[in-house]
Amino acid sequence: MSAQEKLPVAWHISTFSADGGGGDCVEAGPVLDGSGRVAVRHSHDPDGSVIVYTRAEWNAFVSGVRSGEFDFLGE
Repeated sequence: MSAQEKLPVAWHISTFSADGGGGDCVEAGPVLDGSGRVAVRHSHDPDGSVIVYTRAEWNAFVSGVRSGEFDFLGE
């Protein structure tokens, strides 16, 4: 999604982001249009690109994170 296409999103910054000063700054939140979609962006670039996931995509991603599927550091 381009920066010109603004969606109403209830943004929440990750508690794992380093006090806003680090490079690992991710925000995600529900799109407030009744679609159930979830948007993700880099918090240091709030006018930049936004990735939008369906609810099913987001649930699959969160399940994978919780099960350690994306723990690439251990490889």
